[in-house]
Amino acid sequence: MSIIHVIILAIIEGITEFLPVSSTGHMVIASSLMGISKDEFVKLFEIVIQLGAILAVVVLYFKRFFRSFDFYYKLIVGVIPAVILGILLKKHIDKLLESPLVVAYAFVIGGVILLFVDKWFNKPTVTKEKDISYLTAFKIGCFQCLAMVPGVSRSAASIVGGMSQKLNRTAAAEFSFFLAVPTMFGATLKDLWDFHKDNHLDSGTLHHDIIYLLIGSAIAFVVALLAIRTFITFLEQKGFKLFGFYRILAGLVIIILYYTGNALHTM
Repeated sequence: MSIIHVIILAIIEGITEFLPVSSTGHMVIASSLMGISKDEFVKLFEIVIQLGAILAVVVLYFKRFFRSFDFYYKLIVGVIPAVILGILLKKHIDKLLESPLVVAYAFVIGGVILLFVDKWFNKPTVTKEKDISYLTAFKIGCFQCLAMVPGVSRSAASIVGGMSQKLNRTAAAEFSFFLAVPTMFGATLKDLWDFHKDNHLDSGTLHHDIIYLLIGSAIAFVVALLAIRTFITFLEQKGFKLFGFYRILAGLVIIILYYTGNALHTM
């Protein structure tokens, strides 16, 4: 993995983390196209830079994170399903991260859903985060767990979950952003600990890895700052249909490339 790979993957992460197109799926495909070997550090890198992008939410919505304890309680309730399933299914999830074909099929299925989601959930009654109940937060957290399959998109799963619970598009998107903070923070700490425990690195290798993680996280953070507001504005005006078409097209292209031979490689 070179510094060019680091920069490209970080930009992809910053752009796609909050779009309903799957940042993990895009990084799996990009890594495959660039011939990056899927070793333990690459898997760690992809998780850590997601946290870099997620921290952009804290900066942009800073006041919301310090408004009330009730806000944090809802996030805790919402993240419980991901914590439980993440612990139980981690080995299976890591295996799925190695398959571009899994990403492709998830792209297509998710794209079809996004074509119709605005029509399915067109009578929202909840427009603000403070009106989200604890039960609703838990249900949205259950939807978020679908994103453990690479290509599903954590953002898409939790936003659709929110809309299914009568949240409007903006409220669902913003709560998805907020829920990502504890989810990705916990996932990053767990992966950092596992990587430290399982890999005995010399000081030179460790320094090299830390530099890559810092650079990737910083780039993802800056790009995400620009992407969040753009996405919210677009979502309010246009909805999800364009993202649905993009996902279907991208998924079909990946499937064709995979079965015709040389452009994608299982890792």
